[in-house]
Amino acid sequence: METTLLFPKLSTDRLILNELVKEDSEVLYRHFSNKDVIKYYDLEAFSSIDQASTLIQLFKKRFDEALGIRWAIRLKDNGDFIGTCGFNSWNSKMRSSVVGYDISKDFWGNGYATEALRETIKIAFSGGLPCGELNRIQGDTVPGNGASEAVLKKLGFKEEGLLRESGYWKVRFHDLKCFGLIRSDY
Repeated sequence: METTLLFPKLSTDRLILNELVKEDSEVLYRHFSNKDVIKYYDLEAFSSIDQASTLIQLFKKRFDEALGIRWAIRLKDNGDFIGTCGFNSWNSKMRSSVVGYDISKDFWGNGYATEALRETIKIAFSGGLPCGELNRIQGDTVPGNGASEAVLKKLGFKEEGLLRESGYWKVRFHDLKCFGLIRSDY
């Protein structure tokens, strides 16, 4: 008997975090076709709406298989999509996960990423995800992405070191700064 996981819907003062659905393909396409949004991202700018649809299917499959979760970030007052966040992967045995997030350029500098991540961290450390209660959340940034580093630091993540040439995308290797947040420090 197959169990269907219930996708958790989260809410903050200004935001709703819920599942990306097929109807989000167009807005997700616009989001990930913006070169500023994907500057530090491990993907090329989207050139077709099919890429957005495929990404939504990938996020759904990862959640259905209890491998990770990605929420749409929407404004609470009007439901407009402004980005995504979630745990790209988790390791239930090790009780750890890697976090990721992105905000549409028109909404940068308003604290939305911090607000959304605060809520996702809360559910992760309380055991409200299919992976169980996490003890460690890792965030990796590309050196030079000061805005992303600031978000992690505001949330209590500690810089743990530089992972030299740890990432490979856009036909080159990338160093990654590793940040970690431990449940007991949260």
